[in-house]
Amino acid sequence: MKALLLAGGSGTRLWPLSRREFPKQFLKLNGDDSLLQQTIKRLLLVVSPQDLIILTNKEYKFHVRSDIRSMDQNMAEQMHIVLEPEIKNTAAAIALGINYCKDVLGCGPDETVFVCPSDHIIRPADRFAHYLRQAVEITAEGFIVTFGVKPTRPETGYGYIQRGSRLEKQLEGIEGYKVEMFTEKPDVETATTYIEGGKHYWNAGIIAFRIGSMVKELKKHVPEIGQMLDKSYKEMLASFSEMPNKSIDYAVMERSDRIATLVLDLFWNDVGSWDSLFEVIERDADGNAKKGDVSTFDTKDTMIISNKRLIVTIGIENCLVLETDDVVLVSKSGHAQKVKDVVNELREAGRHEVNEHVTTYRPWGSYTILENGDRYKIKRLIVNPKASISLQMHHHRSEHWVVVNGTAKVTVGENVIYIHTNESAFVPKSTKHRLENPGIIPLEVIEVQNGEYLKEDDIIRYEDIYDRYE
Repeated sequence: MKALLLAGGSGTRLWPLSRREFPKQFLKLNGDDSLLQQTIKRLLLVVSPQDLIILTNKEYKFHVRSDIRSMDQNMAEQMHIVLEPEIKNTAAAIALGINYCKDVLGCGPDETVFVCPSDHIIRPADRFAHYLRQAVEITAEGFIVTFGVKPTRPETGYGYIQRGSRLEKQLEGIEGYKVEMFTEKPDVETATTYIEGGKHYWNAGIIAFRIGSMVKELKKHVPEIGQMLDKSYKEMLASFSEMPNKSIDYAVMERSDRIATLVLDLFWNDVGSWDSLFEVIERDADGNAKKGDVSTFDTKDTMIISNKRLIVTIGIENCLVLETDDVVLVSKSGHAQKVKDVVNELREAGRHEVNEHVTTYRPWGSYTILENGDRYKIKRLIVNPKASISLQMHHHRSEHWVVVNGTAKVTVGENVIYIHTNESAFVPKSTKHRLENPGIIPLEVIEVQNGEYLKEDDIIRYEDIYDRYE
């Protein structure tokens, strides 16, 4: 068995906590583990680390590596990370994963593959593992298995699966059916009819199949993708841009007559909106879900999430209040699906808050923007032990580094020096430079930039241990 973990999504509906440069799969929303780490732990109940393939893109590669290394360094070395050459959709991503299994891992047509999103909350994990094991039995009969969730309300933000006849295969404590049809995000009246009828389930976006079965269906229904599976993995990477931008649901699941569904009778939440997250966080006696420094007075059924500031609410009900370093979001409950529209408008307006947080993570550590003015910017850099930024140069800005904690190895031009706490180094414009942490504790540096252009694209890399040269 193999598991393909989809970890390339941007998660704009959880803005401003989730942003393009740090999407929701890397957020810790309901505990000490990110959603990606939670998903990996669930899958490891069924597959071994060397059978887990994480599909992502180059922008998130280092976030993925950081998450899995923080779990277990040895285990992380066994997992596979496959980078999509460009953002397409789930059909192209899954085809790439299949080809990796075939061409690189040597899997045959009878190998069962699970495909799971990396940003869902599912519990209990052992019950979910039982469903996956039972799915293997159904894939052996040539079915592509999708997982449906028993709905608890007429939700308009999910797709629905309509069940057909019951499967002949006997399963252990699980309902299994052939799929009659799929429906994309119905209106509330239609969704209410589905709930009352009892034959529809939420589409969890989790599927299982034998490689041979999926290859056959892709060639039948989407030949422009199916024919790519006759190429080698490297050839497919080179031709990836030629594949259509289609979801696996539209490409195969809605068209094939070989689809079965297993009904998940457990807790499932795709955390697709702030309203969805409200269901996950524990509430107090007044129905309020609170995280961070929060005080409520005469407040009911409201979610308040504080990052650094004290948030005080008085006399409100059914609201969302969310604070990050640079954005405060206030919304009535039930309106959270509109966040995506807000993000689109802000993106068109050129607002940088859509894409990046005040703190940005890099493979060497992170930087936090403390102040941003006309011709100057002040950052706090955290460089991890034994890590370093690239050997680089800027045309339009100079930099002044002051060490706050730790020891820095600094390259400026041809000079290499060590600076310690309360010592500094100056980097003129158009000068090659590098900042390294040779120590065993995090290096903290205050960086002051001066110049006529201070954006991150004013950088030329000459050497980089993380292979970033673009």
